[in-house]
Amino acid sequence: MSSSDYPAPVFLTGATGFIGRRLTQALLDLGCAVSALVLPSDAQALPEEVRPYAGDVTDPGTLADVLADVRPTVVFHLAAIGMTNPSLSMGAACRVNVNGVINMLDSVHDVAGVQRVVLVGSSHEYGARRSDDELDPFNAYGASKVAAWAFARAAYNAWGLPVVWVRPFQVFGPGQHHKALVPASILAAIGQDDFPMTRGEQQRDFIFVSDVVEGLLAAGRVPDIDGRVLDLGSGQLRSVRQVVERIWSLAGAEGRLLAGALPYRAGEVPAIPANVQRTRLLTGWEALTSLDEGLMLTIDALRNKCSPRRERDGECEAASPLEPREPHWGAVGPT
Repeated sequence: MSSSDYPAPVFLTGATGFIGRRLTQALLDLGCAVSALVLPSDAQALPEEVRPYAGDVTDPGTLADVLADVRPTVVFHLAAIGMTNPSLSMGAACRVNVNGVINMLDSVHDVAGVQRVVLVGSSHEYGARRSDDELDPFNAYGASKVAAWAFARAAYNAWGLPVVWVRPFQVFGPGQHHKALVPASILAAIGQDDFPMTRGEQQRDFIFVSDVVEGLLAAGRVPDIDGRVLDLGSGQLRSVRQVVERIWSLAGAEGRLLAGALPYRAGEVPAIPANVQRTRLLTGWEALTSLDEGLMLTIDALRNKCSPRRERDGECEAASPLEPREPHWGAVGPT
Protein backbone atom coordinates (compact mmCIF):
# COMPACT_ATOMS: atom_id res chain seq x y z
CA MET A 1 0.00 0.00 0.00
CA SER A 2 1.35 3.45 -0.90
CA SER A 3 0.50 6.83 0.58
CA SER A 4 -1.65 7.60 -2.47
CA ASP A 5 -3.89 4.65 -1.54
CA TYR A 6 -4.71 5.95 1.92
CA PRO A 7 -7.03 8.84 2.75
CA ALA A 8 -5.62 11.61 4.89
CA PRO A 9 -5.51 13.50 7.20
CA VAL A 10 -6.01 10.99 10.00
CA PHE A 11 -7.01 11.56 13.62
CA LEU A 12 -6.45 9.04 16.44
CA THR A 13 -7.22 8.50 20.08
CA GLY A 14 -5.28 5.89 22.03
CA ALA A 15 -2.20 6.58 19.91
CA THR A 16 0.23 5.84 22.75
CA GLY A 17 -1.23 2.41 23.58
CA PHE A 18 0.10 -0.97 22.52
CA ILE A 19 -1.83 -1.16 19.24
CA GLY A 20 -2.12 2.61 18.81
CA ARG A 21 1.65 3.11 18.71
CA ARG A 22 1.98 0.59 15.89
CA LEU A 23 -0.97 2.05 13.99
CA THR A 24 0.38 5.58 14.33
CA GLN A 25 3.76 4.59 12.92
CA ALA A 26 2.13 2.66 10.06
CA LEU A 27 0.11 5.74 9.10
CA LEU A 28 3.22 7.90 9.20
CA ASP A 29 5.04 5.37 7.01
CA LEU A 30 2.21 5.75 4.50
CA GLY A 31 2.82 9.48 4.40
CA CYS A 32 -0.38 10.45 6.21
CA ALA A 33 -0.75 13.66 8.17
CA VAL A 34 -1.52 12.33 11.65
CA SER A 35 -3.00 14.13 14.64
CA ALA A 36 -3.79 12.56 18.00
CA LEU A 37 -5.69 13.38 21.16
CA VAL A 38 -3.57 12.38 24.15
CA LEU A 39 -3.52 12.99 27.86
CA PRO A 40 -1.02 15.77 28.64
CA SER A 41 1.27 13.28 30.36
CA ASP A 42 1.43 11.11 27.21
CA ALA A 43 2.25 13.76 24.61
CA GLN A 44 6.00 13.06 24.70
CA ALA A 45 5.35 9.41 23.81
CA LEU A 46 4.16 10.40 20.32
CA PRO A 47 6.48 10.47 17.31
CA GLU A 48 7.57 14.02 16.54
CA GLU A 49 5.75 13.91 13.19
CA VAL A 50 2.38 13.57 14.96
CA ARG A 51 0.47 16.73 15.84
CA PRO A 52 -0.59 16.32 19.48
CA TYR A 53 -3.74 17.71 21.06
CA ALA A 54 -3.95 17.53 24.85
CA GLY A 55 -7.30 16.37 26.12
CA ASP A 56 -9.54 13.54 27.23
CA VAL A 57 -12.21 11.63 25.32
CA THR A 58 -14.56 12.12 28.26
CA ASP A 59 -14.59 15.89 27.58
CA PRO A 60 -17.01 16.46 24.67
CA GLY A 61 -16.07 20.11 24.26
CA THR A 62 -12.37 19.42 23.83
CA LEU A 63 -12.98 16.59 21.39
CA ALA A 64 -15.36 18.68 19.29
CA ASP A 65 -12.89 21.59 19.16
CA VAL A 66 -10.00 19.33 18.14
CA LEU A 67 -11.95 17.60 15.37
CA ALA A 68 -13.15 20.95 14.04
CA ASP A 69 -9.51 22.05 13.85
CA VAL A 70 -8.11 18.83 12.33
CA ARG A 71 -11.02 18.14 9.94
CA PRO A 72 -9.85 14.55 9.37
CA THR A 73 -10.81 12.21 6.57
CA VAL A 74 -10.38 9.10 8.72
CA VAL A 75 -10.77 8.73 12.50
CA PHE A 76 -9.44 5.84 14.59
CA HIS A 77 -10.81 5.66 18.13
CA LEU A 78 -8.78 3.27 20.29
CA ALA A 79 -8.83 5.03 23.66
CA ALA A 80 -10.33 2.88 26.42
CA ILE A 81 -9.76 1.66 29.96
CA GLY A 82 -10.07 -1.72 31.63
CA MET A 83 -8.47 -4.09 29.13
CA THR A 84 -6.35 -5.71 31.83
CA ASN A 85 -8.44 -4.81 34.86
CA PRO A 86 -11.09 -7.40 35.77
CA SER A 87 -12.16 -5.28 38.76
CA LEU A 88 -13.04 -2.25 36.63
CA SER A 89 -16.29 -0.78 37.89
CA MET A 90 -19.27 -0.46 35.59
CA GLY A 91 -19.43 3.29 36.23
CA ALA A 92 -15.80 3.83 35.24
CA ALA A 93 -16.20 1.63 32.17
CA CYS A 94 -19.22 3.62 31.01
CA ARG A 95 -17.62 6.98 31.73
CA VAL A 96 -14.66 6.33 29.43
CA ASN A 97 -15.55 3.50 27.05
CA VAL A 98 -19.18 4.40 26.38
CA ASN A 99 -19.19 8.16 26.84
CA GLY A 100 -15.90 8.41 24.94
CA VAL A 101 -17.51 6.77 21.91
CA ILE A 102 -20.66 8.90 22.24
CA ASN A 103 -18.54 12.06 22.41
CA MET A 104 -16.62 10.93 19.32
CA LEU A 105 -19.82 10.21 17.39
CA ASP A 106 -21.38 13.54 18.32
CA SER A 107 -18.20 15.43 17.41
CA VAL A 108 -17.72 13.67 14.07
CA HIS A 109 -21.35 14.33 13.21
CA ASP A 110 -20.62 18.06 13.31
CA VAL A 111 -17.51 17.90 11.08
CA ALA A 112 -17.73 17.80 7.30
CA GLY A 113 -15.50 15.55 5.22
CA VAL A 114 -15.09 12.53 7.51
CA GLN A 115 -15.19 9.45 5.30
CA ARG A 116 -14.67 6.72 7.89
CA VAL A 117 -14.75 6.35 11.70
CA VAL A 118 -13.05 3.17 12.88
CA LEU A 119 -14.09 2.30 16.43
CA VAL A 120 -12.22 -0.44 18.27
CA GLY A 121 -14.24 -2.90 20.33
CA SER A 122 -13.21 -6.26 21.77
CA SER A 123 -13.56 -9.97 21.16
CA HIS A 124 -14.88 -10.21 24.70
CA GLU A 125 -18.11 -8.59 23.62
CA TYR A 126 -19.02 -12.08 22.41
CA GLY A 127 -18.33 -13.90 25.67
CA ALA A 128 -19.85 -17.38 25.66
CA ARG A 129 -22.49 -16.36 23.08
CA ARG A 130 -25.35 -17.63 25.24
CA SER A 131 -27.58 -14.62 24.51
CA ASP A 132 -29.92 -14.46 21.52
CA ASP A 133 -27.81 -11.86 19.72
CA GLU A 134 -24.50 -13.63 20.53
CA LEU A 135 -23.19 -10.64 22.51
CA ASP A 136 -22.63 -12.02 25.99
CA PRO A 137 -20.07 -9.92 27.93
CA PHE A 138 -18.86 -11.25 31.25
CA ASN A 139 -17.26 -8.15 32.78
CA ALA A 140 -17.63 -4.37 32.83
CA TYR A 141 -15.08 -3.84 30.06
CA GLY A 142 -16.83 -6.17 27.63
CA ALA A 143 -20.24 -4.77 28.56
CA SER A 144 -19.07 -1.20 27.96
CA LYS A 145 -17.87 -2.17 24.49
CA VAL A 146 -21.23 -3.75 23.65
CA ALA A 147 -23.01 -0.60 24.79
CA ALA A 148 -20.66 1.60 22.79
CA TRP A 149 -21.28 -0.52 19.68
CA ALA A 150 -25.03 0.04 20.10
CA PHE A 151 -24.51 3.80 20.01
CA ALA A 152 -22.19 3.49 17.01
CA ARG A 153 -24.78 1.45 15.13
CA ALA A 154 -27.46 4.01 16.08
CA ALA A 155 -25.29 6.81 14.69
CA TYR A 156 -24.96 4.87 11.45
CA ASN A 157 -28.70 4.22 11.23
CA ALA A 158 -29.88 7.67 12.31
CA TRP A 159 -27.23 9.93 10.78
CA GLY A 160 -25.56 7.79 8.14
CA LEU A 161 -22.28 8.18 10.03
CA PRO A 162 -19.60 6.09 8.26
CA VAL A 163 -18.66 3.95 11.25
CA VAL A 164 -16.93 0.58 11.22
CA TRP A 165 -16.67 -1.44 14.43
CA VAL A 166 -13.54 -3.59 14.75
CA ARG A 167 -13.12 -6.39 17.28
CA PRO A 168 -9.49 -7.48 17.74
CA PHE A 169 -9.05 -10.89 19.33
CA GLN A 170 -6.12 -12.00 21.52
CA VAL A 171 -3.48 -9.54 20.34
CA PHE A 172 0.18 -10.01 21.27
CA GLY A 173 3.56 -8.75 20.17
CA PRO A 174 6.58 -6.62 21.13
CA GLY A 175 5.73 -3.62 23.27
CA GLN A 176 2.72 -5.17 25.00
CA HIS A 177 2.22 -4.51 28.70
CA HIS A 178 4.52 -6.86 30.60
CA LYS A 179 1.62 -8.25 32.67
CA ALA A 180 -0.30 -9.58 29.66
CA LEU A 181 -0.21 -13.36 29.20
CA VAL A 182 2.27 -13.68 26.32
CA PRO A 183 4.99 -11.28 27.54
CA ALA A 184 4.58 -12.47 31.14
CA SER A 185 5.12 -16.09 30.18
CA ILE A 186 8.03 -15.14 27.90
CA LEU A 187 9.72 -13.22 30.70
CA ALA A 188 9.34 -16.21 33.00
CA ALA A 189 10.68 -18.52 30.28
CA ILE A 190 13.81 -16.51 29.46
CA GLY A 191 14.36 -15.80 33.14
CA GLN A 192 14.25 -19.56 33.85
CA ASP A 193 11.47 -18.96 36.38
CA ASP A 194 8.49 -21.11 37.29
CA PHE A 195 5.19 -19.90 35.85
CA PRO A 196 1.99 -20.44 37.87
CA MET A 197 -1.18 -20.29 35.79
CA THR A 198 -4.65 -21.78 35.51
CA ARG A 199 -5.14 -25.13 33.78
CA GLY A 200 -5.20 -23.09 30.57
CA GLU A 201 -7.97 -25.03 28.86
CA GLN A 202 -9.78 -21.92 27.64
CA GLN A 203 -9.32 -21.30 23.92
CA ARG A 204 -8.51 -17.96 22.30
CA ASP A 205 -7.65 -16.68 18.84
CA PHE A 206 -4.12 -15.30 19.17
CA ILE A 207 -3.15 -12.70 16.57
CA PHE A 208 0.08 -10.77 16.09
CA VAL A 209 -0.09 -7.01 16.52
CA SER A 210 1.21 -6.15 13.03
CA ASP A 211 -1.67 -8.14 11.50
CA VAL A 212 -4.14 -6.19 13.64
CA VAL A 213 -2.66 -2.91 12.42
CA GLU A 214 -3.10 -4.01 8.81
CA GLY A 215 -6.70 -4.94 9.62
CA LEU A 216 -7.31 -1.49 11.09
CA LEU A 217 -5.80 0.17 8.03
CA ALA A 218 -8.13 -1.88 5.84
CA ALA A 219 -11.10 -0.86 7.99
CA GLY A 220 -10.23 2.77 7.40
CA ARG A 221 -9.75 2.42 3.65
CA VAL A 222 -12.07 -0.21 2.13
CA PRO A 223 -15.30 1.25 0.67
CA ASP A 224 -18.87 0.09 1.25
CA ILE A 225 -18.44 -1.36 4.74
CA ASP A 226 -20.10 1.42 6.77
CA GLY A 227 -22.06 0.09 9.71
CA ARG A 228 -20.34 -3.31 9.66
CA VAL A 229 -18.45 -5.30 12.31
CA LEU A 230 -15.03 -6.75 11.51
CA ASP A 231 -13.42 -9.50 13.59
CA LEU A 232 -9.63 -9.35 13.55
CA GLY A 233 -8.34 -12.82 14.36
CA SER A 234 -6.20 -15.54 12.86
CA GLY A 235 -9.11 -17.94 12.47
CA GLN A 236 -7.45 -20.56 14.70
CA LEU A 237 -8.39 -21.30 18.28
CA ARG A 238 -5.63 -22.43 20.63
CA SER A 239 -5.77 -23.17 24.31
CA VAL A 240 -3.91 -20.84 26.63
CA ARG A 241 -1.84 -23.77 27.87
CA GLN A 242 -0.90 -24.72 24.31
CA VAL A 243 0.41 -21.21 23.65
CA VAL A 244 2.38 -21.04 26.89
CA GLU A 245 3.85 -24.49 26.24
CA ARG A 246 4.92 -23.29 22.79
CA ILE A 247 6.61 -20.28 24.35
CA TRP A 248 8.37 -22.63 26.78
CA SER A 249 9.68 -24.68 23.85
CA LEU A 250 10.70 -21.76 21.61
CA ALA A 251 12.46 -19.93 24.46
CA GLY A 252 14.23 -23.01 25.79
CA ALA A 253 12.73 -22.50 29.22
CA GLU A 254 14.03 -24.50 32.17
CA GLY A 255 11.55 -23.32 34.78
CA ARG A 256 8.42 -25.27 35.62
CA LEU A 257 5.07 -24.58 33.99
CA LEU A 258 2.67 -24.77 36.94
CA ALA A 259 -0.62 -25.33 35.13
CA GLY A 260 -3.51 -25.51 37.58
CA ALA A 261 -1.74 -23.51 40.29
CA LEU A 262 -4.27 -20.68 39.90
CA PRO A 263 -8.06 -20.87 39.75
CA TYR A 264 -10.08 -19.67 36.78
CA ARG A 265 -11.68 -16.28 37.12
CA ALA A 266 -15.41 -16.12 37.66
CA GLY A 267 -17.21 -16.14 34.32
CA GLU A 268 -14.24 -17.46 32.35
CA VAL A 269 -15.33 -18.22 28.78
CA PRO A 270 -14.29 -21.60 27.28
CA ALA A 271 -13.73 -20.36 23.72
CA ILE A 272 -14.05 -17.14 21.71
CA PRO A 273 -13.75 -17.79 17.95
CA ALA A 274 -13.44 -15.03 15.34
CA ASN A 275 -15.53 -14.76 12.17
CA VAL A 276 -12.56 -14.19 9.89
CA GLN A 277 -14.46 -15.24 6.77
CA ARG A 278 -16.78 -12.23 7.03
CA THR A 279 -13.83 -9.88 7.47
CA ARG A 280 -11.99 -11.41 4.52
CA LEU A 281 -15.06 -11.14 2.26
CA LEU A 282 -15.69 -7.51 3.23
CA THR A 283 -12.12 -6.20 3.17
CA GLY A 284 -9.75 -8.74 1.62
CA TRP A 285 -7.70 -8.67 4.83
CA GLU A 286 -6.43 -11.75 6.59
CA ALA A 287 -3.77 -12.43 9.20
CA LEU A 288 -0.42 -13.46 7.72
CA THR A 289 1.83 -14.00 10.75
CA SER A 290 1.98 -17.54 12.11
CA LEU A 291 1.83 -18.12 15.85
CA ASP A 292 5.43 -19.35 15.99
CA GLU A 293 6.67 -16.38 13.95
CA GLY A 294 4.86 -13.90 16.16
CA LEU A 295 6.04 -15.58 19.34
CA MET A 296 9.66 -15.65 18.16
CA LEU A 297 9.53 -11.96 17.25
CA THR A 298 8.20 -11.20 20.71
CA ILE A 299 10.72 -13.45 22.45
CA ASP A 300 13.61 -11.86 20.53
CA ALA A 301 12.34 -8.36 21.28
CA LEU A 302 12.17 -9.06 25.01
CA ARG A 303 15.56 -10.76 25.02
CA ASN A 304 17.16 -7.83 23.21
CA LYS A 305 15.52 -5.09 25.23
CA CYS A 306 17.30 -5.66 28.53
CA SER A 307 18.11 -8.20 31.20
CA PRO A 308 15.50 -10.71 32.33
CA ARG A 309 15.53 -9.22 35.85
CA ARG A 310 14.70 -5.72 34.61
CA GLU A 311 12.05 -7.14 32.28
CA ARG A 312 10.37 -8.99 35.14
CA ASP A 313 10.36 -5.82 37.21
CA GLY A 314 8.71 -3.90 34.38
CA GLU A 315 11.66 -1.51 34.02
CA CYS A 316 11.92 -2.12 30.28
CA GLU A 317 8.30 -1.36 29.46
CA ALA A 318 7.30 1.94 27.91
CA ALA A 319 4.63 3.94 29.70
CA SER A 320 1.32 2.23 29.07
CA PRO A 321 -2.30 3.40 29.37
CA LEU A 322 -3.29 -0.06 30.55
CA GLU A 323 -3.99 -0.40 34.23
CA PRO A 324 -1.63 -2.79 36.03
CA ARG A 325 -3.16 -5.77 37.73
CA GLU A 326 -2.06 -8.67 39.82
CA PRO A 327 -0.82 -11.52 37.61
CA HIS A 328 -3.39 -14.26 37.04
CA TRP A 329 -1.86 -16.07 34.13
CA GLY A 330 -4.13 -18.15 32.02
CA ALA A 331 -7.16 -16.03 32.91
CA VAL A 332 -6.74 -14.12 29.70
CA GLY A 333 -7.81 -10.49 29.84
CA PRO A 334 -9.84 -8.96 27.02
CA THR A 335 -8.31 -7.23 24.06
